[in-house]
Amino acid sequence: MKISGSTIPETVFIMFQLTFAIITPALIAGAFAERMKFSAMLLFSAIWSLVVYAPLCHMAWSGSGSYFGDILGALDFAGGTVVHINAGIAALVVALLIGKRVGYPDTPMTPHSLTLTVVGASMLWVGWFGFNAGSAVAADGAAGMAMLVTQFSTATAAIAWMVVEWIKHGKPSVLVIVTGAIAGLVAITPVSSSVEPIGAIVIGFASGVHGIGGTVGCILTGIFVSESLRGQGLAEGIKV
Repeated sequence: MKISGSTIPETVFIMFQLTFAIITPALIAGAFAERMKFSAMLLFSAIWSLVVYAPLCHMAWSGSGSYFGDILGALDFAGGTVVHINAGIAALVVALLIGKRVGYPDTPMTPHSLTLTVVGASMLWVGWFGFNAGSAVAADGAAGMAMLVTQFSTATAAIAWMVVEWIKHGKPSVLVIVTGAIAGLVAITPVSSSVEPIGAIVIGFASGVHGIGGTVGCILTGIFVSESLRGQGLAEGIKV
């Protein structure tokens, strides 16, 4: 994310970046929901955001001289490494430290309200357009393509997860469908400005949720960003 040459006020850009900063510990919270005191969660979120998130964000998006971007040549358009892999690994570490939930894995642990789950997933689906397309910091072709491939990846993942459950258990469920949709959103994030719809379909089909989805998306970025696969890697100045 580079703001150079943009007409958007820096204060607006900072607020946009802060939405990424707050959603990342919120994603981690799923690993310890109802198993950590609220005060402990607040303390963890504050320390983790400063010690882990801020340095990683700087390494990926600081512009000239950024470690991931300029030095390693990694492409993370809207948070595949900074948000999703980062949150997934942190959630795994926290879960290992706290231990298994009581009753896991024998007791079914469905959401308290499937209705709210669907509502939340729907809000995420719509809001994700703002994250991915908004990361272009302009209303241009890159933003339009980011929005388009986000839709393709998400819809593909939702269908793929539904079909797998249908084959495995004999019937699909809305919980798995919305879970698949979130997986597709996550996986397309790092390459949403540099891939064609066909690449987005493949990425959505191969996606997993957050940590896994972010990793899959970042790995497949190196494949589908290639101009030979109708990606926009060279247009972004990346040798592929």
